This record gives sequence, structure tokens and C-alpha cells, in this order.
Amino acid sequence: MKLEFKLAYKNIIGAGLRTWLNVAILSFIYVLIIGSQGIYDGMMKQGVRVETDDRIAGGQFWHKDYDPNDPFSYDDSHAELTAKLQDMVISETAVPMLIKRATIYPDGRMKSVLIRGIKPMQDIVKIPTNSLGNTHKKLPVMIGTRMASTNNFQEGDYLTIRLRDIDGTFDAVEGRIVKIMSTRSVTIDKGQLWIPIQKLREITGMKNETTVLTIKTGLENIPGDTETWSFKDRDYLLRDIIKMVKSKKVSGLIMYMVLLFLALLAVFDTQVLAIFKRRKEIGTLIALGMTRSQVVKLFTLEGAMHGVLAALVGALYGTPLIYLFAKTGMDFTEVAEAYGMGYIAMLYPVYSAGLVIGTVFIVMLTVTVVSFIPSRKIATLDPTKALKGKVS
Repeated sequence: MKLEFKLAYKNIIGAGLRTWLNVAILSFIYVLIIGSQGIYDGMMKQGVRVETDDRIAGGQFWHKDYDPNDPFSYDDSHAELTAKLQDMVISETAVPMLIKRATIYPDGRMKSVLIRGIKPMQDIVKIPTNSLGNTHKKLPVMIGTRMASTNNFQEGDYLTIRLRDIDGTFDAVEGRIVKIMSTRSVTIDKGQLWIPIQKLREITGMKNETTVLTIKTGLENIPGDTETWSFKDRDYLLRDIIKMVKSKKVSGLIMYMVLLFLALLAVFDTQVLAIFKRRKEIGTLIALGMTRSQVVKLFTLEGAMHGVLAALVGALYGTPLIYLFAKTGMDFTEVAEAYGMGYIAMLYPVYSAGLVIGTVFIVMLTVTVVSFIPSRKIATLDPTKALKGKVS
């Protein structure tokens, strides 16, 4: 085996430019696949962290009629908490939220929004709700930076809010923007107003009623309390982000498989050409005592060594690039805002050992198989004809 390695190494180095062209292509494939998959892994990790910190914490109890994709469900999706859930609120392991549809009138225009009533002094979700404890005579309102930018709002601005109470009667109140928060979660920013839950309950006449109850991180896997309240765990609440990133990874892999196929085709052609040009050498090796299986192994090793050299070359220029991107991040602000993915405005790729090892293993395996396929023909060669330069 040691002899085959030495011969294989000398042969691929002796091939010169042909070898290094194959190595360059394969090394690019290594870096491209690892780099892109690291971006998708970083996207998923950041999305999960942002949504967990700012919106879902350890999970949520939903009213049975609540459907975040159906705004019309908000009118009926509210009820008083059960004693068990109310105890969680009292012990500050959960924070209630009442959600209502409303209308505002920025610059004389009518705009539909959602009002989210939340307890000002809470630490379940990491948004600055303490600013809603403002004792100003006007209703304190908190909005996100995207909402402020879209409607040209600034802190201290006043706005008129119209909404229905529990009896269906329209009511109007004047609010004052006391805080413009910066959050990467678009879900709780665009088209959202945050006010103290007790104020919203008073305005709508929904005394002690709640739409969503968010529980503290670390209290996961809690069963539903009653038929009225069902528990949604993190996996359920994060399913949209996870599905989106996974679909992008799959579509990306298809492109990379096409590129890998082209690189493997170059290795295959190199092996076919090598067998054709070196048929006298093959005949000589067999005549000198090497078995056909050993010659097949020699040519297969030569092909596999392209993958080894490509991994080394890729590591030389790929490692600094990957380290740089992972440390400094990649600015996707414009793209993220355009597609509603604010959590990746500054994306930090994640490159795990499993990703690197798995990619290297898959590419090495495919290169070895592709190298073996044309080498099988050597087993059928007649050494006498091969010495004369004939393939068959």
C-alpha cells in the first residue's frame, strides 16, 4: 500500500498543470459549500435567538380562537386566564398580552395596526417595555424602528388611535410615543403599537382578559391548561424560520451539486486520459509483477489524491476567509429589510466541525468513486497489448 501511495503522489505531481487545475476547481467547491452552508446555519441560529429573546421566550399559551395569520380572529380571541395560568402571572414566570386591531391616522392617512397590550415591568421578553410605565397623561405608546421609519414617527409625537371595545363600539384615544425600540424581529415591529395591558383592558372593557400568555425561558414543555388555552412550544413557534432556512439550504445544495458534478467530470476525464496515455506504463507495471487490482488501486489513489490536495489548498485560502466572515459578520441590511428578515441584517456565519468534516468526507468519497469507475478498465487489459500501446 505504501508503494502505491508513493507512485500515486509522484504521478499526480508529475502531471503538472492538469493536476493543479483539478485541485483548484475542487478546492473552490470545498470552500463554496462550507461557506454557504455556514451562512445558512448562522441565519437559522440568529433567527431563533432573536425570536426567542424578543417574542416567544420559553413558549406561549394561545387562546383557542387566536390565529396570528388571521387578523379577524383577534376580535374573539380573548378570555380570562385560568387560576393556574394566573398564578404564573402573579409569580412573574409569565407575562400576559392582549392583542386588538386598531386604526391610526399618520399625516391624515388611515392605517390599520395591531395594538399589543403588555405589562410594562416585565423581563420575560427582552424588549424595553419599562418605558410604558410613563406617568404622562396621554396613553404611552412604544413602536419599533421600522414602524417609525415607515410613518415618519419620532419620540414625543402624538397619534390618534381608533379601536372597538368589547361591545363593538368604536372608541378613540390619543397616545404619545414614548419609546422607539430597536428590535430585529419584524413580527413585533411593523404595524405594531405597544401599550400597557391594563390601559388596553380599560379602553376596551376587557377586564382581566388575555390573548397570548408568554412564559419564562426554562419552563418549556408545559401541557395545555384547558380547552380554551393551548400551549405552543418553541419548535412550533419557530417552525416558519426553520422551514425557510432549510428550504434555502436545499436549493443552495442543488446548485453546489451541479458545480461538484462539473468538477468530478473534470477528474473523470483526467483519469480516462491518463489510462489512454499511460497504457504502456500499465502494461509494464503488470509485466513487472503488479496485479491488476494493484494497478486499479494506484489509479484510484491518484484520483483520490486530487481531493486530498484540494482540501489542503482550500484550507490555505478558505480558512482565513471563513474566520474573517465569522468574526466580523456580513452586512445584509438592505436584503434583510427587503425580504422581512431583520434578524440577519448583520449576519454571522456559523461553521461547525461537523459541517467541515462532513463536506470534506462527501467530496472525497465522490472523487474516489469517480476515479475508480474508469480505472476498472485496467482489470481487463492484456499486458502484451498494453505494452504495444493498445487499450484492448
